[in-house]
Amino acid sequence: MLDRRNFLGLMGGAAALGAAPATKPNFLVILADDMGFSDAGCYGGDIDTPNLDRLAAKGLRFTHGYSTARCGPSRSCLLTGYYAQQTASDVMTPGNVPSYTRFIPDYLKPLGYRTYHSGKWHIKFATGAGGVGFDHSYTMLDENRFFTQNRHDLDGQPLPKPEEGYYSTTAIADYAVRFLKEHARDHAQDPFFLYLAPHSPHFPLQAPADDIARYKDRFAEGWDVARQRRFERMRRMGIVNCALAPLEPNMWTRWNTPDEELFANIGPGEVTRAVAWSTLTPEQKSFQRTKMAIHAAMITRMDLEIGKVVKQLETMGASRDTVILFLSDNGASSEQLIRADGHDRTAPLGSARSFLGLGPGWSSCANTPFRLHKSWVNEGGIASPLIVHWPNGIKDQDKLRHDPCHFVDVLPTLVDLAGGGTAAEGAPPLPGRSLAPALHKDGAAPREFLYFNHSNNRAIRVGDWKLVATGLKGPWELYDLSKDRCEQQDLAAAQPGRVQELAAMWTEHDAEFVRLRESAPPTTKKRTGKGG
Repeated sequence: MLDRRNFLGLMGGAAALGAAPATKPNFLVILADDMGFSDAGCYGGDIDTPNLDRLAAKGLRFTHGYSTARCGPSRSCLLTGYYAQQTASDVMTPGNVPSYTRFIPDYLKPLGYRTYHSGKWHIKFATGAGGVGFDHSYTMLDENRFFTQNRHDLDGQPLPKPEEGYYSTTAIADYAVRFLKEHARDHAQDPFFLYLAPHSPHFPLQAPADDIARYKDRFAEGWDVARQRRFERMRRMGIVNCALAPLEPNMWTRWNTPDEELFANIGPGEVTRAVAWSTLTPEQKSFQRTKMAIHAAMITRMDLEIGKVVKQLETMGASRDTVILFLSDNGASSEQLIRADGHDRTAPLGSARSFLGLGPGWSSCANTPFRLHKSWVNEGGIASPLIVHWPNGIKDQDKLRHDPCHFVDVLPTLVDLAGGGTAAEGAPPLPGRSLAPALHKDGAAPREFLYFNHSNNRAIRVGDWKLVATGLKGPWELYDLSKDRCEQQDLAAAQPGRVQELAAMWTEHDAEFVRLRESAPPTTKKRTGKGG
């Protein structure tokens, strides 16, 4: 149950009580990049994540958390509380960003909060004055490198190219700790919001050699065995109750580097389809298990750096009054691209001169037990872990919450816990809802629907029913997620009436989002030219 001293009583959110809690909590929102639903140990994974596991053991794990299926739209949803289609923030959304677009600092700063950001950005606005409005921001804008940066800023001012020894995951945590130390020194009387956005484990697969060596032989049995073991652990944990989705070798990302170019640049160890592990050559098996070792190393390093930030909270006496949320911006990526400095076949795998993607075989494992990957709005692309940890606000420990929720819920939840409101003159209501009641009781945060639209991959979830389609020409498929979250039994032909009803609902909401966006004047907030 919830602690009445610092939270909201048994009736739900602060807004429902008409008053803010006596002490405003701090907020730490941690957003991983392309991390699979089941990668963390506390979600059934085989990767070492002791700090995330500790947060989960003392807090809550949501089993039906959702992203938008891609980095930029998810980050926009989190920071604005609107679906990406409402703010022209999807990569395929035309038009101007509407003037009603506001961000988390716009809501929390009037409530007395200091606001900080450290890490990946990938939305269309600047972080400081005239943009999103963080008091301090370390902004990593070079997404193609981990061991250096061609573009990174501090409070909007360009920083020099990093010296040797730089690793972005560590630097992001170090800046976060720096901001927290300054806060403790100069603003200890104020609550804070810290948005911590590591780039890991997004491609390119790059990690310190010692971290990779930790996983040298762990994945030698391949993705089929690893998927089955994850699935069995997840079932025992109560995280899923569906079957294990089969691999889908005929589904791959259409913007991948062409196969012949990948093989020419990377070599015969590369695999571009999610095929059975037993069909691989010995050379392919060796190469592929090394790629998964790098992916795992990147996540473990991220976990260790998260531990550093949490330790700083403890040092400054803020850990018990800080609400920590951990999420991933989409499912693991099957993308295989060669960008930036290219791939040096003579370089050690995972080093600064290599450029590898995880690929569909291990991506399927990272998204166990669901279908498909980042960019699809099947469960593998949109299911996100969501850990919530708050010692002074949550009495339940190591518990699951099965309420369906979305990135658009993050902003209204934080504002609710801070004692504020989200209504603004001339702005459409936020589509999300506060998850504060769900922190008290499983099933306490019902909703009418959840909407998805990314690159014309479309879906809507109403209760346990999900309607989903791939691309503009893909037919609608219907699934009962209470029994079949792995999307194996398409019920569209058996229930045409329900398909028609849900399709009409999706179309109505999609059209309304476009109408609202296009009828509003454009924002005057400062743009970065980078986003989506």
